[in-house]
Amino acid sequence: MVGRKPALPMTFRPKKLVEYVAMLGIWLGLVLLFGLLSDNFLNHRTFITLANRIPALAVIAAGMTLVLIIGGIDLSVGSVLGLCGAVVGLALVNFHLPFWAAILLGLGTGFVAGTLNGLVSVGLGIPSFIVTLGMLEIARGLAYLTTHSQTKYIGSAVEGLATPVPGLAVSPAFLIAVVVIVVGQVVLSRTVFGRYLVAIGTNEQAVRLAGINPKPAKIAVFALLGLLTGLGGVFYTSRLGSSDPNAGVGLELSAIAAVVIGGTSLMGGRGSVTNTFFGVLIIATLEAGLAQVGASEPTKRVITGVVIVVAVILDAWRHHLTGKNFSLFKQLFSSTQSSGPPHS
Repeated sequence: MVGRKPALPMTFRPKKLVEYVAMLGIWLGLVLLFGLLSDNFLNHRTFITLANRIPALAVIAAGMTLVLIIGGIDLSVGSVLGLCGAVVGLALVNFHLPFWAAILLGLGTGFVAGTLNGLVSVGLGIPSFIVTLGMLEIARGLAYLTTHSQTKYIGSAVEGLATPVPGLAVSPAFLIAVVVIVVGQVVLSRTVFGRYLVAIGTNEQAVRLAGINPKPAKIAVFALLGLLTGLGGVFYTSRLGSSDPNAGVGLELSAIAAVVIGGTSLMGGRGSVTNTFFGVLIIATLEAGLAQVGASEPTKRVITGVVIVVAVILDAWRHHLTGKNFSLFKQLFSSTQSSGPPHS
């Protein structure tokens, strides 16, 4: 009887290291560019501000990475963030609940919204683009109804998460976001669940033929993104010190841009949470740099849109080249097999 093969050890992957170095190089190049264009950009205050502004986008982009890897998309995260923030404000201002209870309500609201997206999209076979577009409108409308279309000022009750930790210069929200990124990358690259997600995005039909039902994993990913969006809503509310029903407008575009810039394929099957974090840094640095050089809001939107389009084009080009190289490899392998020594 043949024994079971031993588990493969964790191996060093130079390709991943090259990707990380490349993303770090792009970010540093952007920092140096704005440092040359603005006299006030290269100072510690700029980087502290960046670190304390990105937690909401970072945790949402981490969840969006997993959704894109399975071949889905979620356009509702900006509106769901606004709704979660509205629920937190309502709990604190109107019902005078403790902060931890308001946080749980915000997280729960995001989780419910994400689960509904997954159940309708995956369960009924409706494209996630359409389902989450509907949720975008529903969540924004609920945010307005919850706050009566008015900003709820909360104050110091929520500002603790956004206040820099003494001696570290970064906020607890940033530290939590970093933990989410690390855990997300470990789950994606070192767990069976993460391998299922990659397999589903690569070839869902093959996963079904292997006897695995992909629906629970896909629904779980949408629910997880909803939960992280709720966390992002708590971070956003904490940074503003208020609950704004307009919070998160356009955030879905920034999240998708960060994920795509990080190399996650819009066609599914490939992605990295760590590279997504670099994408978040690039997006945040681009916005901060353009603001410091005096770019107008329309100009910033145009440039951000161009960056998104270029990233998508590069992703499609890389996907095309990978397909061609794989086909060439198969042809070479087949020709090598056929040119072997004849059988006697």
